[in-house]
Amino acid sequence: DTFYVNPENLLRTQTSPVQARTLEKYDFSKGPLSMISPGKVYRRDDDDATHSHQFNQLEGLVIDKNVTMADLKGTLELTAKHVFGQDRRTRLRPSFFPFTEPSVEMDVSCFKCDGAGCAVCKYTGWIEVLGAGMVHPNVLENAGVD
Repeated sequence: DTFYVNPENLLRTQTSPVQARTLEKYDFSKGPLSMISPGKVYRRDDDDATHSHQFNQLEGLVIDKNVTMADLKGTLELTAKHVFGQDRRTRLRPSFFPFTEPSVEMDVSCFKCDGAGCAVCKYTGWIEVLGAGMVHPNVLENAGVD
């Protein structure tokens, strides 16, 4: 699923390592952690209307007391409407990612057919745009965060 430049080097497949390094180094005595890590990534995907072998990824991380899934949902919805248009509908579906719990996939209503179903959205009316979730407690513990 990756592009190796040579046996020792590969093109970046995700921006998640930036979050992990930040989480390990951050001084929480200075307050909550809130960050984003944007970057170009490469994956061995067949190019079509909704996939590309290279794309820009944007990950966010918030670590604070009393942050809930409702906060995540609201942030994702506002961001999706800003990026894809105010008329886009959104939905979250349960999913699995090893470093988040709970985990979700987010879909937006198709920009081509407005949710009616077409070849772009594979006749579902929806296009998957991201995966998300609350940071898994084991990740926090491994980074020394209570």
